[in-house]
Amino acid sequence: MSKMSDYLENKLLDHVLKNTAYTPPEKVYLALFTSDPTDAGTGTEVAGGAYARQEIAFGAANTGTSSTTADIAFPIATANWGTVTHVGIYDATTAGNLLLHGALNTARTINVDNQLVFLTGELTVVFD
Repeated sequence: MSKMSDYLENKLLDHVLKNTAYTPPEKVYLALFTSDPTDAGTGTEVAGGAYARQEIAFGAANTGTSSTTADIAFPIATANWGTVTHVGIYDATTAGNLLLHGALNTARTINVDNQLVFLTGELTVVFD
């Protein structure tokens, strides 16, 4: 995952080039999407069926790369969530600002009683 949202691009540019303060979020959360959220954050996030964004943590960046440091387990679905094709990182558990997003290597269909789990290090953010 390495696409930055318009929101984060603007915040970082203003911070670096205009000396405008930017306070990063204390926590970040992984969201699941059934369509590309795009840089503008317009995709379709999974909703209902016990779905909730999950808090995630990343290791220290190394050569422009950072990976998750723990497993990320979403709740067991109590309704069909559809086919998850993309993920996004937000600065809040609900609403908030999309920070980063990307497509999954393999789309995953989540039906009733399924649980989506990303193993430690499976999600990586890369800047070139």
